[in-house]
Amino acid sequence: MNIVINVLTFILVLTSLFLVLVVLMQRAKTDGGMGAAMAGGATESAFGAETSNVLTGATIKAAIIFFALSFFLYLENIYQSKHHEALDNKLPSIVAPATTAAQAAATPALSVPVAPKPASPQPADAKKP
Repeated sequence: MNIVINVLTFILVLTSLFLVLVVLMQRAKTDGGMGAAMAGGATESAFGAETSNVLTGATIKAAIIFFALSFFLYLENIYQSKHHEALDNKLPSIVAPATTAAQAAATPALSVPVAPKPASPQPADAKKP
């Protein structure tokens, strides 16, 4: 699953770069701006008279791909974070090493001092006449 996420992230970066370039190549409505500076007559010679329609269509398709990939990667991130939390909350299982009788005899036993019990009050004798 991690490989798929990496590939989709790479495609998202390429789509982002393509989207930026396509938006910058478009002419403004006043026929000025970056579109005239970057792509001047190159886009008209490549696409003909329908330059604005082709670039507008490419922008729309690239934007749809960009948003779809972004949303899918967002959902995948939520899915992974919830599953990693579930795995992280488990307590580790520790297997104690087996001890032999010789090892048990070689280690001295620890003595723990035991506190004496507190004295409990004696019940009072019944009243004497």
